[in-house]
Amino acid sequence: MNGTEFTQLKAFVTVCQERAFGRAARRLAMSPSALSRTVRSLESRLGVRLLNRTTRSVGLTEAGRVLYDRVTPMMTGMDEAVLAVGAYQETPKGVVRVNLPSIAARIAILPRLARFRSTYPEIRLDLAIDNDITDVVAQGFDAGVRIGGQISRDMVAVRITPDLRMAVVGSPSYFAGRRRPEILADLKDHMCLTYKWKDTGVLYPWRFADVDGVIDIDVENVLTANDTDLLLAAACEGLGLAYLIEDFVMPFLENGKLVRVLEPLCRVFPGFHLYYSERTHMPASVRAFIDFMRVSV
Repeated sequence: MNGTEFTQLKAFVTVCQERAFGRAARRLAMSPSALSRTVRSLESRLGVRLLNRTTRSVGLTEAGRVLYDRVTPMMTGMDEAVLAVGAYQETPKGVVRVNLPSIAARIAILPRLARFRSTYPEIRLDLAIDNDITDVVAQGFDAGVRIGGQISRDMVAVRITPDLRMAVVGSPSYFAGRRRPEILADLKDHMCLTYKWKDTGVLYPWRFADVDGVIDIDVENVLTANDTDLLLAAACEGLGLAYLIEDFVMPFLENGKLVRVLEPLCRVFPGFHLYYSERTHMPASVRAFIDFMRVSV
C-alpha cells in the first residue's frame, strides 16, 4: 500500500465514522472539497461506489460496508500501534540494551542499579558483558561502556565515572621469599598476569608514569586472559602480579588478600564512558539511563 492509497482509505473510514464530510474534514484537518475529491479518487480506483451522498447525510453502499468492515480494524490497529510507540518517546519504559566489560559493570553500573530501578521501575536493563571492542550499533545495542580513550570519534560519549587509576597487586603468599619491586626495572624479575584482547590477541600494556613521562613496560607474562575476574582470582592465589583498576582491587587490598606495589608510578587515565550513536529521536528509556548514569567531574 502506497501513501496515496492509505490516505484515501483513511479519508473513507473517517467519513463513515463521522457520517458527514464536514465533520470528517475537520477531524482530518483538510477542506470538505479536498476530502470529497479523495473519496471519489478511491471509488474511481476501485471502480465501485462506496458512499451514497445527499445534501443532508452520507450512507454506505453494500460495497462500502464490506470495505469499511475489513479496513477499520486495520486502521484502528495502526493508530494504536502509533500511540504505543509514541509512549516510548514520552515515558521511560521498555528495554535498554547496553554492551559493557565486566569490570565496568562492577565499578560503574552495579553500585547504582538499585536506585535506578527504584526511580524507573518500567525500564528493564539488558546488560551484555563483552570484554572486547564491539560495534554497538551493528549489534543492536542502545549504548556501550568503555574507557574514554577507546571510543570511536563518531559516537557521543558521556562520562559515568571519575578518572581511574591502575594498581599493581600481588598476594602475601606470592611475595613470601620474593623482593617487592620498587622501581619499574624490578618487574623483569616477577611473574605477571596480563589482560589479552580476545579478538586481536593484543596485550593490555603495563603503562606507568615516571619523571620521563608515560612509559610502557614489557613484563614476563605467565598467564594471559581476557577476563579481569580471572586475573584478580589468579593474583589472590599467588600466581603472580596483576595490573588492574584500583577501584576493582581495593576491597582485596583492604582485607589483606592483596598487597600493592609501585603505587607512586601507577598512572591516572580517563574513566568509563557511556557511548551511543547520535539520534534525533531517542527513546525516553535510553535518555533516562544516560542521564541517570552521567557524572560531573
